[in-house]
Amino acid sequence: MTPTRGDLQASCGTLDEGGLDDNIDWEEEREMERLACEGDDFVPPKIMLISSKVPKAEYVPTIIRRDDPSIIPILYDHEHATFDDILEEIEKKLTAYRRGSKFWRMLIFCQGGPGHLYFLKNKVATFAKVEKEEDMSQFWRRLSRFMSKVNPEPNLIHIMGCYVLGNPNGEKLFQKLKNLMRPYSVEFESPLELSAQGKEVIEMYFDFRLYRLWKTRQHSKLLEYEEFL
Repeated sequence: MTPTRGDLQASCGTLDEGGLDDNIDWEEEREMERLACEGDDFVPPKIMLISSKVPKAEYVPTIIRRDDPSIIPILYDHEHATFDDILEEIEKKLTAYRRGSKFWRMLIFCQGGPGHLYFLKNKVATFAKVEKEEDMSQFWRRLSRFMSKVNPEPNLIHIMGCYVLGNPNGEKLFQKLKNLMRPYSVEFESPLELSAQGKEVIEMYFDFRLYRLWKTRQHSKLLEYEEFL
């Protein structure tokens, strides 16, 4: 029998952490998730984290795909929110979606640039800072607990609003985050919006027409409310 991605993740947990108890906990949690997500009607949730620092961020929840109820937007306050606030909101939204469910995909929509994510005020995620700052590394470890253990493919975290891979430090940052989130299997993607892959990511989460309209109005002073309703 060919091992599933979940089996491989579980065995990685044993190797990385060296504990049988950890492996038992992993198996129990994976089984609980599997039971929670049974049924042909279940669609794995997609979490969308939107920083209020993004221009016209308040409109982003109105331009998501309306034919996909699995997309869960969370608009957070860049200036005042804490890592704990964000994690609590994710937990609350996943429980409301279906108790015991975990996300298979996440979109983080925030400001940043080559090699860095401007996630919260005074909290810029770079390779060096994630290495040094305990609260930042803990955030990514704790975030991984909300990722699926039953997904046969690596879970995906998409980054939009900035191009993190614009220099080699971006790849170093993503590799560091992947290591922090072990034994969960995760891939980070930060495509250019104008690329074919960027268009695919936009269409995964957004009504493409409304997204383009939002982009054209993003830096203007006036925004016609009714166009997004």
